[in-house]
Amino acid sequence: MSLAIICPGKNANPWIEVLKNLDPDLKIQVYPEINDPDLVEFVMLWNHPKNILNSFPNLKLISSMGAGVDHILTDNSVPDNIPIVRIVDEKLTFSMTNFVIMGVLNFHRQLTRYQEDQRNRIWDMSNPEIDIKVGVMGVGALGSDVLEKLSFMGFDVVGFGFSEKTDFPYPYFSKEKLEDFLNEVNVLVCLLPLTPDTEDILNLDLFSKCQPGTYLINVARGKHLVEEDLVIALGKGFLSGALLDVYRKEPLPKDHPFWSDKRIQMTPHIASVTNPKAAAPQVVDNIHRIRSNQPLHNLVNRERGY
Repeated sequence: MSLAIICPGKNANPWIEVLKNLDPDLKIQVYPEINDPDLVEFVMLWNHPKNILNSFPNLKLISSMGAGVDHILTDNSVPDNIPIVRIVDEKLTFSMTNFVIMGVLNFHRQLTRYQEDQRNRIWDMSNPEIDIKVGVMGVGALGSDVLEKLSFMGFDVVGFGFSEKTDFPYPYFSKEKLEDFLNEVNVLVCLLPLTPDTEDILNLDLFSKCQPGTYLINVARGKHLVEEDLVIALGKGFLSGALLDVYRKEPLPKDHPFWSDKRIQMTPHIASVTNPKAAAPQVVDNIHRIRSNQPLHNLVNRERGY
């Protein structure tokens, strides 16, 4: 039996090297050269072709190659009885938190403005800091770490999520109080999982309820953001700027308006990148666990979407 790696556009070789070192007996097939689909018991996926899992009649386990699983859950052909696991890695959390802090500090200390002043040879010492209160949408492992680190740095922070929480260490608003949450903050960080409830949540209606001039940081999924609404919201002053790491289509098309909009800072989905050396042991461990009927680590709850 074997593991199939299906990750179009990604280099699977670093994964293969680490997996083989961990389990020399593990047979690995890499898409599109999967010559023996009947032998595949385990698959590791990232943005796989939809319906391809129907090719594996002996499939027992589906593993995401990262923390996100929306690329798996949106495939209606995924069998209901096959468990799905994801990667949980402290390095992913470390990288994501540092990226968000970078964006928060950039807005707080207006680094982008001063970079533009430098290009135009303008010496302007007025208003060197913006008073901010940071709202984090999504308070799982990543969002909670962002809240903790920003609070430690002295920033006022607020959390938002789709479930009720009675014992949360920071001010918290559930989905029924979204508007109250938006009224509290002027930096909005999206770290929500992508589910039917959260897709397109960053839209013009939401932006219109923000404090004027709010700064947006989206490091979750591109489908959280209605991209044309962001441009409109910036024009209307609902938002003052945005830092984006994820997009509805990646790579971002060359003719996309974000490229030339100075109010938008972009990075190419690098805020937090899975390290095979850290993640592969989790994959191998879960393979061994399912073979011996042990509980799986980082099992995905399909109803919640993560």
